[in-house]
Amino acid sequence: MAHDNKVIHSINLPGDNVCVDIFERPDGSFGFDEFRRDPEDNRGWYSIGHYGTAVFDSADTALSAAKIKISWLEEAMI
Repeated sequence: MAHDNKVIHSINLPGDNVCVDIFERPDGSFGFDEFRRDPEDNRGWYSIGHYGTAVFDSADTALSAAKIKISWLEEAMI
């Protein structure tokens, strides 16, 4: 995900090592991706979903698509 993207919503799994970000791009389109970080590794968050290139017209549409692609997401939002 480009650093110019603005994260609209971030949903973490318990333990805070996996998350999904819903983001807005500078061009006004939206997207999502699934990320992981390993506490023993200083490199920070990295994509494990590789969904970041999909384009949506709203944050809600991106979130709906993320719920379909990422099995744990719906449960984490309850």
